Amino acid sequence: MDGGGAYGGGKAGAPFDPIAFVQRPQVILRALCMLFAIIVFGSISSKGYITEEGKEICLYNKDTNACNYGVGIGVLAFLATIGFLAGEYLFEQMSSVKTRKHYVLLDLGVSGFWAFLYFVGFCYLTNAWNKSESPKDRNGVNNVQAAIAFSFFSIFTWAGCAWFAFQRFKQGTDAAFAPSYEADPVGGAGYTSYPDATDAAYQEPPFAQQQQRGGIGDFQAPAY
Repeated sequence: MDGGGAYGGGKAGAPFDPIAFVQRPQVILRALCMLFAIIVFGSISSKGYITEEGKEICLYNKDTNACNYGVGIGVLAFLATIGFLAGEYLFEQMSSVKTRKHYVLLDLGVSGFWAFLYFVGFCYLTNAWNKSESPKDRNGVNNVQAAIAFSFFSIFTWAGCAWFAFQRFKQGTDAAFAPSYEADPVGGAGYTSYPDATDAAYQEPPFAQQQQRGGIGDFQAPAY
């Protein structure tokens, strides 16, 4: 089945335009998701821990799970973003409508789920940081606060990706159920009869009328 123009994409096999590609809202949001993910897991990995008595202690209220959660969702979000950017590049080349539908549904599900994970992460890290004691010389404070801030921003970028995926899915569904015929231009007027036709009753041929008047019994043989 030809996937030309299905689910908001161009026709399959069209030449690749890098300028139009980087200007897509989906690609711009994915780039922001990648940047924010790098900041989140990079900030926590670099200075989210302090060393006390030979042990690494998480700055988020000494809760190792908080640091692990922030790093985990950041790294996985980074990898997922790379995959979806590759998917955006291949989306125009997908000739199957089913393949495009599966990609759009995957995009919708993952983006919505990751927006929820970042919301949980923002609440978790914020709550843990509010209960934390300020480290000596405030070492690493900017990093852990940056991780919290960009976790908050990531909620909206991933939610935006989910919204665009939903619009694609809706567009593809509307196209699938659209009627394949055009509306009657005359406004549904009734069938018009042939121009020369009249409403007069059917008239018998003249020969039949003569036969009925004369009758078969009145036939006379010609005289010679």
